[in-house]
Amino acid sequence: MASLSPVLKQATPVVVDHAFGSWIFGTDGEQYLDFTTGIGVTSTGHCHPKVVAAAREQVGKIIHAQYTTVMHKPLLELTEKLGEVLPAGLDSVFYANSGSEAVEAAIRLARMATGRPNIVVFQGGFHGRTVAAASLTTAGTKFSAGFAPLMAGVHMSAFPHAYRYGMDEASAVAFALRELDYLLKTRTAPEDTAAFLIEPALGDGGYIPTPPAFMDGLRDRADRHGIKLIFDEVQAGVGRTGKFWGHQHSHAAPDIIITAKGIASGFPISAIAASTETMSKAWPGSQGGTYGGNAVSAAAGVATLEVIEEEGLVENARLRGNQMLAGLKEIQTRFPTIGNVRGIGLMAGIEFTAPDGTADAATAGAVQQATVEQRLLTLTCGPEGNVVRLIPALIVTEAEIATGLERFEAAVSAVLGAPAIPAGVGS
Repeated sequence: MASLSPVLKQATPVVVDHAFGSWIFGTDGEQYLDFTTGIGVTSTGHCHPKVVAAAREQVGKIIHAQYTTVMHKPLLELTEKLGEVLPAGLDSVFYANSGSEAVEAAIRLARMATGRPNIVVFQGGFHGRTVAAASLTTAGTKFSAGFAPLMAGVHMSAFPHAYRYGMDEASAVAFALRELDYLLKTRTAPEDTAAFLIEPALGDGGYIPTPPAFMDGLRDRADRHGIKLIFDEVQAGVGRTGKFWGHQHSHAAPDIIITAKGIASGFPISAIAASTETMSKAWPGSQGGTYGGNAVSAAAGVATLEVIEEEGLVENARLRGNQMLAGLKEIQTRFPTIGNVRGIGLMAGIEFTAPDGTADAATAGAVQQATVEQRLLTLTCGPEGNVVRLIPALIVTEAEIATGLERFEAAVSAVLGAPAIPAGVGS
């Protein structure tokens, strides 16, 4: 009898019977508030009626039409809808299935467009698990260990993680930009550097928003040296940060953008976009794939973009994100073990630290498991596993955020005991 790989570890013991909106209904009869959303995928919530209807209708027409063989309407419609929200000048789109595939397509394009071999990534970034994508990932050795050699031509520079360095944000940005300039003088000459690749907010690396000044600094250096700037918006894009794209919190614009996860509310589809001039420099045959731009996924993508616009979900992400972060910072005042609360929009990271300031992964893991007992689903992340992350759907309500905060604090209390400071003091 076959079974799932033993390497696949479940973050929760929940077996889903059905789900709707922000709620998962387990086969155990319990109802769970889902602040994981399939790791940021179910952007419009579980089974949004408009997305379900679009997928059902498309299944009855054609399920798979390989888009370099025959074209189908959903992909044309999705491209048109994407064109309404893509950054100015990015008017050419290539579709794949997963974030990793899109990342690899982006670096392939950057190398072909510039004729240069090297890619600069930033410490803590997560870009996928396929060999090239894992070679670009620095969010933890578990993503790249055990199958060396990795792809050559990758160089890592410092990320401005102010909390980790014990700096204010401006100092961390200045430090990281100096380190990047030093890297360009010592490891990869600008003339050999095809692209800078960065997430507008680190995902698996710890849910750390990338400071806008750092993004602007990357844009300046990319322009100065003819380097392509690639924003990996797989997790931060499609409204999650309270802007449609995470990079829009800065003035920087990308040469290539990568999207996946929330673009189709759970159906597998990903894409890169660039200017037609840049995309045209891809070599013939370098883009393709059997399942890329699947018709059902594309139809779900069209419906997702319509729901986000019609229901004002980008603004909802901003408002509910502010509510969530304010509530988490209040909880932090009552539990000194919470060393840092951070986030942007509906991406929140709660970092647990020991009294000496070192990572406390054991407490973070215990809190994440305790949230399940409170019927709240959460995940951990960070290179040291000491960050609990909250990723509600973009449709989350004010009442659901309030419930989530109550359940999260109850989980922390269950692990750490009564708050060190009475509720309300210092808030």
